[in-house]
Amino acid sequence: MAGIGAPRVLVDGALVGPAEVGVEQGRIIGVTEGPGGPDTIRLPHGVLTPGLIDIQLNGAFGHDFVAADATAWREVAAKLPSTGVTAFCPTFITGDLDTLTAALVRAAELRAKFALEPIARDLGVHLEGPFLSPARVGTHPPQYLREPTPELVDRLLLDDAVREALTLITLAPELPGALEAIRRIVATGIRVSAGHTDATAAEMSAAADAGATMVTHLFNAQRGLGHREPGVVGAALSDPRLTPGLIADLHHVVGPVCSLVLRVAGERTALVTDAMAAAGMPPGRYRLGDVDVTLVEGDVPRNLDGTIAGSALTLDLAVRNLIALGNPPARVLTCATRVPADALGRPDLGRLSPGTAADLVWWSDDWQILKTWVGGVVAYEANI
Repeated sequence: MAGIGAPRVLVDGALVGPAEVGVEQGRIIGVTEGPGGPDTIRLPHGVLTPGLIDIQLNGAFGHDFVAADATAWREVAAKLPSTGVTAFCPTFITGDLDTLTAALVRAAELRAKFALEPIARDLGVHLEGPFLSPARVGTHPPQYLREPTPELVDRLLLDDAVREALTLITLAPELPGALEAIRRIVATGIRVSAGHTDATAAEMSAAADAGATMVTHLFNAQRGLGHREPGVVGAALSDPRLTPGLIADLHHVVGPVCSLVLRVAGERTALVTDAMAAAGMPPGRYRLGDVDVTLVEGDVPRNLDGTIAGSALTLDLAVRNLIALGNPPARVLTCATRVPADALGRPDLGRLSPGTAADLVWWSDDWQILKTWVGGVVAYEANI
C-alpha cells in the first residue's frame, strides 16, 4: 500500500492539502503535499484524518462490556470503525468489586485475543469507580461505592492480570486516602481521571499534583463552576495539566457550553461518548453494568429514576455536532484523535506522522464516515 491522497488531510492540528499519506506495513511513513504518485489511492473528495479514539465507552450495539463474552466484545470492536473509531477504552462503571476484578481479568484476555485483527484497537479498561463520591454518584449503584483504602487499591494493583487490564481509573480525589491512591496508581503507568466528585478547585489542584491528568465527563456528576469556588469545572478549564472529557451529544452538555469549552480549554479537550449498550441501537431497554437503562426516541439513556445513564452517542456524531455549531473542524477533529491519544500516553496513535499506526478515516464533505482503516487494512467501507 503506497499511500492515500485526499483533497484535505489533518496534519499537526491543521487541515492541509491536497496531500498524500504514505503507508507501509501498517504504519505511516510520511505526509507529502500534492496529489501523490501513480500508485496513490486518490480519494476524490472529503477529508482524511487519523482514526478517532474513544476513551470512555461502556458498550455499544446492544452489548455492555462488563457482561460481554468474546463474541459480543469482538462485535463491538468490529462495528466501531463504522463510526470512525479505530481505538477505544472499554469502560466499566461501579459494581461489586469481585465482579469487576473478574471482568478485568477477562478483558485482558480478550484484548490479547483480538489484538492482531483489523478491528478497533482495545487500549485497556477505563475503570469508572468504585472510588466515587456519594454526593455525585449519578447512575452508579451507591451500595458499591468505596473509599480507596490501601487494601482495595492493592486488589487492583497487586494482581498482575487485573493491573495489566487497566489503562485509566476515574476516582473522586477528595475521598479519604485518594491522593495516596493516585500516587500509587500513576506510579504503575495507569492514568487517573477525577470524576463523580465534589472536589473543590484546591482539591483538584492537589490531585493534579499527585498525578491525576484528566477530568471525566466535564460538568456531569461533579462540582460546577462558581465565581468564588471554581470547583471541578473551573479547575478543568484553567489547569493546563488536566484534559477534560466532553460528551458532545448536546444533552449532557448543551451546544453553547460545548463551544465555550473548546474556546477555553481548546486542544486540551478530549471528546468522549460515555456510550452504553444503546449506542447504535433502537429505543428500548438495555443494561449499563448492574443498572437497567431505558432509551426513548430523542432523549438520552436514563435509569429507572430518570437519571442520565451514559449516552447513545457515537464519536463521529459528536464531531458533526461540534462542527455544525461553528467550531473549527481541525480543532474538533484534533480533540477526537490526538488529544485522547496523548491523554493515554500513546504518541503512536491519533496523528499522521512517521512511525504512527496507519489508523485512518475518510470523511465526506458533510462529515459522514466513508471508509476506515486500522493498521492500513480496511475495517469499514460505506456503500457509496
